Amino acid sequence: MKFAALVAALTGALFAGSAFAADTYDVDPTHAWVSFKINHAGWSNAHGIFKTVGGTISFDKEDIAKSSISLKLDANSIDTNFDQRDSDLKSPDFLNVEEFPDVTFTSTKIEKTGDKIAKVSGDLSLAGTVKAVTLDVTWNAESPLPWDAKTVKTGFSATGKFNGLDFGLKKLTDFGLGPDLALDIDIEAIKK
Repeated sequence: MKFAALVAALTGALFAGSAFAADTYDVDPTHAWVSFKINHAGWSNAHGIFKTVGGTISFDKEDIAKSSISLKLDANSIDTNFDQRDSDLKSPDFLNVEEFPDVTFTSTKIEKTGDKIAKVSGDLSLAGTVKAVTLDVTWNAESPLPWDAKTVKTGFSATGKFNGLDFGLKKLTDFGLGPDLALDIDIEAIKK
């Protein structure tokens, strides 16, 4: 009887350990950069950034495929270094921020492709349209803060690309933009 109880306790501990293998992190909004660039009529690339970023990351270092990420950007926080252009991009012709105040990305599949690199596929919700997008992600590092050993940070960099017309941004080409947008993402997140 005691042996059966011991086996049950050990089995429970093993399953509990694997169930909690992933660590949870909150995106640090003061150390999160989600920027994009888009061709501007062949003259150059126009750049922009979303200044308000949040989200959570579940990171299983032993089995990356069990990890997940959920990001939320305030669409109204778009900044392209020109107020009139920002106002245009917030309008119903583009992001339609009144009706769709958030841009979100929720991972659906993570595939490890190297020592610290992975392809993260997920659903991007932009201006009322949801489509699959894949990001190339690098895990940069994890360590405690130098001034606070109890606070642990992890950091990721990612790149990706999508066609704005696929998300209903039909006015892009009227303004000589894109239609492809290139993403450049850097995120630091604090372990819970």
